[in-house]
Amino acid sequence: MLFRSDNVTAVCPEVIAAILAVNEGDAAPYGADEVTARLDPAFGTYFDTEVFVHPVATGIAANALALAAAMPPPGAAVCHENAHVNTSESGAPEFFSGGGKLITLPGEHGKLSAEAIARRLTALPPDRLQSAPPTVVSITQGTEAGTVYRLEEIAAISAVCRSRGLVLHMDGARFENARASLAVSPAEASWRVGVDILSYGATKNGAMCADAVVIFRASPHAELLNRFMGQRRLRAGQVFSKMRYLSAQLLAMVENGTAARNAAHANAMAARLSAGLAALPGVRVVHPTEINEVFVVLPDAVRERLAAAGFAVRPRPEDPSLVRLVTAWNTREEDVSRFLAAAAGVRAAA
Repeated sequence: MLFRSDNVTAVCPEVIAAILAVNEGDAAPYGADEVTARLDPAFGTYFDTEVFVHPVATGIAANALALAAAMPPPGAAVCHENAHVNTSESGAPEFFSGGGKLITLPGEHGKLSAEAIARRLTALPPDRLQSAPPTVVSITQGTEAGTVYRLEEIAAISAVCRSRGLVLHMDGARFENARASLAVSPAEASWRVGVDILSYGATKNGAMCADAVVIFRASPHAELLNRFMGQRRLRAGQVFSKMRYLSAQLLAMVENGTAARNAAHANAMAARLSAGLAALPGVRVVHPTEINEVFVVLPDAVRERLAAAGFAVRPRPEDPSLVRLVTAWNTREEDVSRFLAAAAGVRAAA
């Protein structure tokens, strides 16, 4: 285990079993199959409200298509300056929205505040011809700093959005990790605090290649957001001929507690890793460890010891002194112990 990312892990057994279970006989193509037909009611039960569910293969596709629905030209999205949609998606939200603009804001530990959003919106009057009018605010839960928005923080941001008629989008690539950290239900973590549209992440949490755009029908924007989502997915190459294999993965995550178990375990391993590193001389954990990511500054001597033990940690592109370590659904306690022992320069117990 190299702690490089939760994208590098194997697929969890529940998802493999679900794929094998639908791998019999023929089924209608392009999402017209019986497995895909179960998504809306299953996710509706999971979130305790009616939803529209649109399966896609990647989180980037989920984000880009969700934002495309929320910021038709000449719209703009407000997001954190370090948001994945801004730094790591090669302009996909702008491309799929037909030229939408991202308006970025700073924020401590990867989070936006309702006050900062309100100030920026006030400075961008919607009738100003020279500015792209904001139509959506996008927050990441958990954040790119491994932190978590508290429910009251999301509710405050939602109140700003509602007062101005804006959509609230949540990039939930690690939604389940955030939910586990907060110890709240899927409903409490999303639509009940005002989220309109969610990019639901399953791949990082043990799936093979399945995320989803989830639109909450309780949202005042639901019908508009959903209206052309099928066509948007098709144009983006995200309507798969054998859709049942994606749908089965998503169902496996939400129907039997798999998503919650996987995320809780990954978080626990990260907490142990973070605490062990923080106890070492010269090591500095730079953000609170609230999900399955640890952001830490490691002295050169520690890096050298880790490299010698086979743990080649990679610096972050924004700061060569900073390292991100990520745990996953299948991280073992002995993996964490070996890493900490190598960092400390002691031999791990056999």
